[in-house]
Amino acid sequence: MAPDYVERALLAARDLIESTVVRHRRELAQDSWAGTALEKVPLAEVIDTLVGGAERTVQMVMSGSEEQTDALCATLARPVGGARRNVAVRLLCVERAAAANGIRALARTDPRCEVRVGDGVLTEALLIDGQLVYVRGGGGGRTDPARGGGRQAALVEDPATVRALELMFTGAWGNAVELEDYPRLGGRLCRDSARRILECLRTGHTDEVAAREMRVSLRTYRRYVAEIMRELGASSRFQAGVRAVEMGLLPSRH
Repeated sequence: MAPDYVERALLAARDLIESTVVRHRRELAQDSWAGTALEKVPLAEVIDTLVGGAERTVQMVMSGSEEQTDALCATLARPVGGARRNVAVRLLCVERAAAANGIRALARTDPRCEVRVGDGVLTEALLIDGQLVYVRGGGGGRTDPARGGGRQAALVEDPATVRALELMFTGAWGNAVELEDYPRLGGRLCRDSARRILECLRTGHTDEVAAREMRVSLRTYRRYVAEIMRELGASSRFQAGVRAVEMGLLPSRH
């Protein structure tokens, strides 16, 4: 028997044992959650258990909450071995999540991670191996009074429901923009405010009129304009408008 064949067989056996142990730990954790309202289980524990037990795919909607981002980054920072090194991780972020340093660091340094940014309101969700989905609602400060003010959470394992949720994720993912191509306007300026300012620049509003419409001081408005120009790499207001159209921040005029 060739030595390389023996080595491959031993590595395959090791991967199988590791996979079985991880799956068993995940099942034990899920069993321990059964008698508890899932929203009362610490989010870090849920993410660590489910992501740590993934064998093929992790797909996650990132809401921008620090708790969620920190928990995921901590889990992905742990070393993994065997076949689990090849787990594909897709992170679908709302704009606030995309601005988090932890998410950007994952995109740069973790070869398993692909990050995209989607528009609209996205509910926190964690999809594992196409087999189960953890969903958590009540983001953005909304809570569930019936549950003592905590967020609602559920673990979905019904195959039809999991498939439907996975299709929804896939659709949103297909319409999302890769993180490196997403125009990030930094500082405290949100995307909607940036669009409004760019539109003011394009229509020729004076700074005084634009600041009044934005309900900010003239000094603050001019600081925002300078920030936008810096982020767009523009040397003039006209060039900023041109680049904003090229990047999809403003619609083109025909």
